[in-house]
Amino acid sequence: MRPRLIAALLVAPLAALALTAPGAQAAPDPDLTASAARILRTTPVAVSSLNTVPVTVEVDAKYTWQEADPNTTLYALLERTGGSGQLDTLITMPLKRYAGTTRDGSWRGVVNVPSTANGKFALTGVKLGPFNPGNPDTFDPSPVPGPQPTVTVAGSNIPRITARVLPDPVPFGKGYSIRWSVINGQTGKPYGTRLKVWLPNDNGCVESFGGPVALTDTNGYVTKSYAANLAEYLNCLHLPSEPAPSGWLSFFVNRPSIVTAGPWQTSAPVGSIVPVHGFVAGGPFGCPVHLQRLYGATAWRTVNTARVRPASAAFTLQAQPAYKGLLYYRVSFPACDNFKAGVSKTFTIKGL
Repeated sequence: MRPRLIAALLVAPLAALALTAPGAQAAPDPDLTASAARILRTTPVAVSSLNTVPVTVEVDAKYTWQEADPNTTLYALLERTGGSGQLDTLITMPLKRYAGTTRDGSWRGVVNVPSTANGKFALTGVKLGPFNPGNPDTFDPSPVPGPQPTVTVAGSNIPRITARVLPDPVPFGKGYSIRWSVINGQTGKPYGTRLKVWLPNDNGCVESFGGPVALTDTNGYVTKSYAANLAEYLNCLHLPSEPAPSGWLSFFVNRPSIVTAGPWQTSAPVGSIVPVHGFVAGGPFGCPVHLQRLYGATAWRTVNTARVRPASAAFTLQAQPAYKGLLYYRVSFPACDNFKAGVSKTFTIKGL
């Protein structure tokens, strides 16, 4: 599978992705059982801009593994139950035991609540520590029995992230740059100070959080140059937080559609099938291509459709000369994924 397709599977809410392994393997840890959980906050959490507010949480749990380490830590998962915001999942910092034993004890820690949460969250599960968002284990969180504690987040001056790619689309084999912007989404103005951001690529957009680090200017802009080979991978900006980013923007740069196509034979009896073979540069696998025939002087009409094949980036269409004489064809590629629309050169098939 090509890098672009691998990374496409990773464009998902980061915190939620970091807590889930492949669905076929996921199951709660049978040795970890939560009996109760508490959020030590009864009033809404007001948080503005790029700040975070620590909120204390507690979990009562049993860990029955025979080799239970007395230094074991847990972490808790909070999931959105109301409102809207970029984050649908919050992850606590490590919860450390403050009472009892590892086999039957109480753990306490904090969740760093950002403005991008903005809504209502319930503490729904716990997992065994340490937490590494770039290397999730094969277990889902062990559920917290109801009633699950909740916390309401009142986010304001929430950051808005945008990006401008130059050139757009990015030619194959050429480098490019991205001017990222982080501003106050409520006022539409910059925060007025230099902001630390992370600008990773590829899998670094969804794992191994933490860099590379860059600073915006006071207007919220930061520009980064990228080598040509990175155009096939995910590009992103993360807003640093612990243990995972508090916000992000991730995307693939746009690519031009370079379509080549030609008929298997340039003449054929009327009504017979003539294969038309071609390629789309960059391999937008699974995207459609349309064989179009010229009607009159300017009207192109689709007469056959196929899809770009995996691995080869090739396609095969079928032309069928409708009358004797010269017929004009082309292959049209509509905009698909991060590829712009394009057409091949015109070619002809003579009906006999």
